[in-house]
Amino acid sequence: MKTVQCGIDSLRLHLAKYGLKKSRVAVLCHPSSVSKDFRHLINIAEENAKLVSLFGPQHGINCQTQDNMIEWQSFTDQKGRPVYSLYGKTRIPTQESLRDVDLLIIDLFDVGARLYTYVYTMSYMIEACAKAGVKVLVLDRPNPLGGERVEGSILDLNYKSFVGLHPIPMVHGMSIGELALFFNSRLDLQANISILKCKGWKRKLRFTETDLYWALPSPNMPSFQTAQIFPGMVFLEATSISEGRGTTRPFELIGAPFFDWDVIEREYKKLAKSLELSPVIFHRQAFIPSFHKFKDQTCLGAIQIPREPKKFLPVRHAACLLWILRALYGNKWNWSSPPYEYEFEKLPIDILAGGTDFRECIDSQSSLKKLFQKWKEDEKEFKRLREAFLLYN
Repeated sequence: MKTVQCGIDSLRLHLAKYGLKKSRVAVLCHPSSVSKDFRHLINIAEENAKLVSLFGPQHGINCQTQDNMIEWQSFTDQKGRPVYSLYGKTRIPTQESLRDVDLLIIDLFDVGARLYTYVYTMSYMIEACAKAGVKVLVLDRPNPLGGERVEGSILDLNYKSFVGLHPIPMVHGMSIGELALFFNSRLDLQANISILKCKGWKRKLRFTETDLYWALPSPNMPSFQTAQIFPGMVFLEATSISEGRGTTRPFELIGAPFFDWDVIEREYKKLAKSLELSPVIFHRQAFIPSFHKFKDQTCLGAIQIPREPKKFLPVRHAACLLWILRALYGNKWNWSSPPYEYEFEKLPIDILAGGTDFRECIDSQSSLKKLFQKWKEDEKEFKRLREAFLLYN
């Protein structure tokens, strides 16, 4: 197990370098914004700077809201400071909210999937700071999926949304600091941005190979095991199939009342083998969701366990599984209708997948091999595009 330090762990050693003592500071954070000794960014900023305001992403600065498009509103904290919601009346920081700020510090726990909204909250914040003349310091954290694997199609910008603002694939293999540099490079007016790098992290390292603690980044991301399957199983959010919300194992545990897992697994294994993919084990587990799809109904479900985690390709796995489910069950399940993450016209599956190719392949039962070949081309192109922004070997 590798000893790794996140950016926040060395912040107190670089107060002068980044001018904290002389600055009016704001923070963009959530409960996972903690050091290895569980000191929160808010406390560190209070002790070493003049902390004037706070900003929080989806789920709330205290990670209290459960689901998509459940907003939280700005408030004043117990010390009289404004706490601005960036998942409420607006997702873009106002210039007024930055008026008394010299330095904005960002510390967010990203899980390595294109559609995780925290990185777009960061993107909007960087853009707003550029306009306001506010310096930005990003406290970097490792990508829990590692920094080598890239998977899926690059987002078609005709389908950009709050789950995809920039042309990156579903699995991007970048740290949040590297993403900040990439996003900033795409702005017409670029921010004055610094990255406080991690120490000890290498691109080959996945989260379980580090000594870091999994500080719950969002209510339905309870473990690394969830995160490793999330980039594929998140597609179920755009279907009538349960992705396991309302259980203690969301995204790992999936199902529907009408599923027959013996048949599903048999067909899945054949398809995965033909495509030379490392398959999952489907551990049978019925469940009754306490909320969300099929609330209070028994679902015939399975927990998905990758046989070879380092070879597992979550996006291709999801494509195979949904292709099989369409073949077996036809219109017994359907794609969800808008709205989804503030997109009111396009289908949720299309904004999640970053275009229509994924849905069309599933519905027409077209060749997954051809779809995956297109992905390979995008993956190769993105590795080239991201190279200039990588901070770690």
